[in-house]
Amino acid sequence: MGTKVLIELEPSLSSCVETLAKREYEKALSTILKARTEDEELSERLEVLRLFLGSTDFGALRSRYEKYLEEGREVKFTIYSTKGKVSYKLVIQTQ
Repeated sequence: MGTKVLIELEPSLSSCVETLAKREYEKALSTILKARTEDEELSERLEVLRLFLGSTDFGALRSRYEKYLEEGREVKFTIYSTKGKVSYKLVIQTQ
């Protein structure tokens, strides 16, 4: 794991962060399979998304940000891996 992979997701009322993460995972996996070559950054991206999808309580997470979406504010997640553990930063647009 050399490069630092940052994945930004912007959930909406119609697409929660879990749905967006799954789409990104499927897109990265599809790209890797089509390319048939080792792409370190794409592989790291895939691993970060896999860890995020496998270790996150999305119900609790949605309850933290949905009210802001209902108020019309933008919500952005930055997902990253540090020392093999996945973390995220949640930024809510100020009014």
